[in-house]
Amino acid sequence: MTKPPLPELLHAAVTAVGGTERPGQVTMAEAVAEVIDDNSHLLVQAGTGTGKSLGYLVPALAHGERVVVATATLALQRQLVERDLPRTVDALHPLLRRRPGFAMLKGRSNYLCLHRLHEGVPQEDEDGLFDPFEAAAPTSKLGKDLLRMRDWADETETGDRDDLTPGVSDRAWSQVSVTSRECLGASKCAYGAECFAEAARERAKLADVVVTNHALLAIDAIEGAPVLPSHEVLIIDEAHELVSRVTGAATGELTPGQVNRAVRRCAKLVNEKAADALQTAAEGFERLMELALPGRLEEIPEDLGYALMALRDASRTVISAIGATRDKSVQDEDAVRKQALAAVENIHAVAERIVQGSEYDVVWYERHDRFGASLRVAPLSVSGLLREKLFTERSVVLTSATLKLGGDFNGVAASLGLAPEGTGGEDSPDWKGIDVGSPFDYPKQGILYVAKHLAQPGREGSRGDMMDELAELVEAAGGRTLGLFSSMRAAQAAAEALRGRLDMPILLQGEETLGELIRAFAADDRTCLFGTLSLWQGVDVPGSSCQLVVMDRIPFPRPDDPLMSARQKAVEEAGGNGFMAVAATHAALLMAQGAGRLVRASGDRGVVAVLDPRLDRARYGGFLRASMPDFWYTTDRNQVRRSLSAIDEAARQND
Repeated sequence: MTKPPLPELLHAAVTAVGGTERPGQVTMAEAVAEVIDDNSHLLVQAGTGTGKSLGYLVPALAHGERVVVATATLALQRQLVERDLPRTVDALHPLLRRRPGFAMLKGRSNYLCLHRLHEGVPQEDEDGLFDPFEAAAPTSKLGKDLLRMRDWADETETGDRDDLTPGVSDRAWSQVSVTSRECLGASKCAYGAECFAEAARERAKLADVVVTNHALLAIDAIEGAPVLPSHEVLIIDEAHELVSRVTGAATGELTPGQVNRAVRRCAKLVNEKAADALQTAAEGFERLMELALPGRLEEIPEDLGYALMALRDASRTVISAIGATRDKSVQDEDAVRKQALAAVENIHAVAERIVQGSEYDVVWYERHDRFGASLRVAPLSVSGLLREKLFTERSVVLTSATLKLGGDFNGVAASLGLAPEGTGGEDSPDWKGIDVGSPFDYPKQGILYVAKHLAQPGREGSRGDMMDELAELVEAAGGRTLGLFSSMRAAQAAAEALRGRLDMPILLQGEETLGELIRAFAADDRTCLFGTLSLWQGVDVPGSSCQLVVMDRIPFPRPDDPLMSARQKAVEEAGGNGFMAVAATHAALLMAQGAGRLVRASGDRGVVAVLDPRLDRARYGGFLRASMPDFWYTTDRNQVRRSLSAIDEAARQND
């Protein structure tokens, strides 16, 4: 049977979801179909409102081979599985004469573990195993959550944490879940036949479309043991997030608390000599970490080297011994051993990685007010890993509203391990980039205002002139402001200052859950919402509730960020411009995402105000502005106040 034409399929799908066909969506769908047929690769920038989900789902479903879709956020995964895919499959069924199946797949710790739920959690003290349902007071928040999860286990079909409403804390969830390393395996587990994680894997093996997240995609690439079923097409949505997610998955960490927990977990499972050696190594490591100062370790200090070698060697001995000893007082020994082994293997792997040393790794100390010091190791770059693991034996489509930085795709492509467009060869996969635009008329719908008259932000200082400017802008807008700040301290200072000066609600990230804050912000036009990084990318509030987006400064990485500064230095040593390749690219991505919060629908109007004169004055300012939506540009403060007042007045009349 001949395949129906793509425009006909797209029209049916768009009609089914109640959408409107956009020229950019048609262009995107045709480009995706072409690279799937050619087994090549595509970077596609699709602005807000393009309908990019259908732009890739329709050609992928029409192709007929298995496709994996990886996204960064839970919201988009839910949208795909609960709305877009069911409706699209129903719409395409009469035309394709088949009904493609789809499934969601996440990492094992996202699913409730029936073994842990019923048998209890291995405990690190003399009591061996405990029942969290008895140990937690039934009246406590933890106790209530545990009892609720026990009831939920009898009702849920998926066991997926995200299907539990309302949700529970990480602490509560850790009582009923396991990591892949802690899992006994379906064949050894009494609950293997009913396992939610195994059921999700089985559904994924049978599905034509598997929806997953960047983290699982990263683990699939790094671990070498495939977690995802084999597939012909990989589509990475929210692709601007991929490098940071893969870096996170490839980062190792050692903390005194983590090492001490491992010591307690294996104490009853190995001989006294092996347990004592690990205990001694743990104490030596803890003493060193008490003195650790935050920052990069370009060379491993001698005393740290000795402490890590002691940890590595003692861990190796415990790993060898852990299978041989049987303590009659330990109940459910297989589960206890598996959890202990996972903890000790992780310590061995990280200690060995740092001791071995690699020019491709960055090592640093970090200190947290609440959790103390940690030792971390991360890859200097993940581009080689991505080039090798992602772009072989399948067609890859990467899409986002922000992939084109400074006017081209080459910056993002380089971070993915790809050569500049059109220069690929045997070692570097060939790819093409297209920008399908946005249905919005950015020059008419939005203004980009740079407060050129303000003093340049320094590393310290209250920025009193910036606070005055912010208050005047918010007042002119009648509230309706999303404030994006470069640090939590700056967001708190601004909220405190404006609460004392303006008679309108100022919400601050951290004072409520993010979901609650966004709902409250959207519900009241006079309300403002101030916060940091997750707001730059995670807020979708169309309409008159968000008509002013303020950025306090260009969001360059902190100069003392060990990983970013190491990456910048590496580019410079290779003869490149480290500042532009790392710091400016990082800032451009965030500013493009932040500015994208303003116009979310065709009727939206407003201003993006950047309270950092460097965006206008500095040489790199043009690169950053070229990465943002094409708003009408001005540095005229009086013009902006008049525009904001007019937009506010129009919104009041409509309301």
